[in-house]
Amino acid sequence: MATCFLLPIHLKPKNSPKPTSFHSPKLTCSSATTQSQSAKQHLLSLISDQDRGLKTQNDPEKRASIIQAIDAMAEKGKGTVTTANSLSATWRLLWTTEKEQLFIIEKAPLFGTKAGDVLQVIDVEKRTLNNVITFPPFGVFFVRSNIEIASSQRVNFRFTSAVLRGKSWEIPLPPFGQGWFKSVYLDDDIRVVKDIRGDYLVVDRAPYAWKE
Repeated sequence: MATCFLLPIHLKPKNSPKPTSFHSPKLTCSSATTQSQSAKQHLLSLISDQDRGLKTQNDPEKRASIIQAIDAMAEKGKGTVTTANSLSATWRLLWTTEKEQLFIIEKAPLFGTKAGDVLQVIDVEKRTLNNVITFPPFGVFFVRSNIEIASSQRVNFRFTSAVLRGKSWEIPLPPFGQGWFKSVYLDDDIRVVKDIRGDYLVVDRAPYAWKE
């Protein structure tokens, strides 16, 4: 992607005996990376102290600021393809408005545990999506889904099964629901998502690949 900036040019008028300099803007093309990086850093700064969204629930002003920053990222991502192979990854939750995920993260200590990484594991080639909440050192709850690439940024999904697993036990749960999400911005580091219910999600690429 390319940014544009202005360079001063010194021109000498034809009939002037003395060189006269003045500035005339010249538009040169480079990458829009600087602007995108600035918008990205602004978003990451806003969510950095929000405990994955728990603190934002009771702070409507902060929530509005974050959503505004997400909309700015969506503008940067407009017209890009975010459903190709670069979507395949183990994505780790940084911030969300999804009430179910935030409820589990918040209430996990009541069950004698603590939520670890919350993940989306996507494989575009295999058309699979796993939504994962870890409970270190051994616990995990994950929901399997099949996905369909619906457009350059939208993915449809249908839940197929769910599992609650401990160190030496596993409880299968029935599948529930379907929907879609739209990755409005994606780069080598982060992905910004809006979904069918109007929720928002900001994730980064985890430094590991989660496997069942």
